[in-house]
Amino acid sequence: MEFDRKVEKYAPVEERVTHFKEFTIPLKEKELKEQGARCMDCGIPFCHSGCPLGNLIPDFNDAVYRGKWDKASQILHATNNFPEFTGRLCPAPCEEACVLGINEDPVSIENIEKSIAETAFKNGWIVARPPEKRSGKTVAVIGSGPAGLAAAQQLNRAGHTVTVFERDEKPGGLLRYGIPDFKMEKHIIDRRLKIMEAEGIVFKCNVHVGQDVKADALKAEFDAVVLCGGATVRRQLPIEGAELKGVVQAMDFLAQNNRRVDGVKELGEEILAEGKNVIVIGGGDTGSDCIGTSFRQGAASVSNFEILSKPTTERPPDQPWPFWPMRLRTSSSHKEGVDRFFSISTKKFVGDSKGQLKGLVTVEVAWEKVPGKGLSLREIEGTEKEWKCELALLALGFTGSETTIAGQLGVETDPRTNIKASVKDYMTNVPGVFAAGDQRRGQSLIVWAISEGRQAAHHVDAYLMGASNLPLKGEGDLPRV
Repeated sequence: MEFDRKVEKYAPVEERVTHFKEFTIPLKEKELKEQGARCMDCGIPFCHSGCPLGNLIPDFNDAVYRGKWDKASQILHATNNFPEFTGRLCPAPCEEACVLGINEDPVSIENIEKSIAETAFKNGWIVARPPEKRSGKTVAVIGSGPAGLAAAQQLNRAGHTVTVFERDEKPGGLLRYGIPDFKMEKHIIDRRLKIMEAEGIVFKCNVHVGQDVKADALKAEFDAVVLCGGATVRRQLPIEGAELKGVVQAMDFLAQNNRRVDGVKELGEEILAEGKNVIVIGGGDTGSDCIGTSFRQGAASVSNFEILSKPTTERPPDQPWPFWPMRLRTSSSHKEGVDRFFSISTKKFVGDSKGQLKGLVTVEVAWEKVPGKGLSLREIEGTEKEWKCELALLALGFTGSETTIAGQLGVETDPRTNIKASVKDYMTNVPGVFAAGDQRRGQSLIVWAISEGRQAAHHVDAYLMGASNLPLKGEGDLPRV
């Protein structure tokens, strides 16, 4: 009732598009305490249900309000291994479930979370804590994205010897090679990895499990295997001209740029937006990342196509609080000058005589409810339009995961190539082989990946030791007895 919602402000557009560094302006400590004060300490904190990790949100909000930052860090890290990641990248489903959000702006939970993590690092409170004793058990974690990192850290805390395999040259998965540096600079990842290495976790990069290391070798060396490879099979757009030079998968574009920012010289065939009319097809977070990256590379123009109808800015009537609403979301990249188009479908790509993309053709569409069948897509006659375009970025999501190692291990997959493993114990049909994150549940959020890694670690520990003191959702970390 006394304080309005505040979040970090952004540096001016004309300034921030000249570099790839983070550009948010942190709140002052007094402002953060006031934001913590907005939390109502609800009798039933629905923010808990909105958070896949079950973060103890009212507790750390209160600690911030009282200036007890060390306590706030302890509370936050009890349920979240990497709040410095989620505080930057999570879409904050907790805020949509905030009770205050029923009739006011919700508490700025994500911003508080980030500030707690950064304060803890600044004050040296986050240090390596190797386990007091080792169990004698060995675990291989395949994939070093947020699910793999969370599983590795939890299992190491339980005393197991953990080796993380990563096919790219550095750990981090899409945190490193998908998320642009302007959303999270990579020293943030490296800072956490140094702690994990000091705790005894071994990282083996440039190792493609299934090719460089076969399943038989894994099973012979390790007592358990956790598959956290992520959803890596990109959705295609099978239309005329899709093979033209200039039609590029978003993740190829983003990953190459992240390597460029990291100083890598050998990039293969360069994908650059400089001087080009760029059209990003897909309206999600990946599309937004492509928009911001294109502006920073010096694109002549950037447009964004979304086949779905334009959402409302308010919560839709059929998606009541505290559920996650599908409403219009405008990112910092959207605010940098992109033209957004909804209810539009790309029909074909147009090339020149050299096979280079020069344009594309679209048609407007309408979504109609069909009784008993849901929504149906209808193209609107007479709305075809050709657009000038030299770089089309396909940000259409993922359809499943790579199955090389799953096939070698004999692990069952579903029709979308996700690995079958129930949340009951995260174990596949092969004893000792577990799965977590996007490779199990399909493309999802970073907060879900960390949650899945933590849950899987509990069940791996129980499988190896007969019981586990590792926490489940919403529980704090407990020492092994």
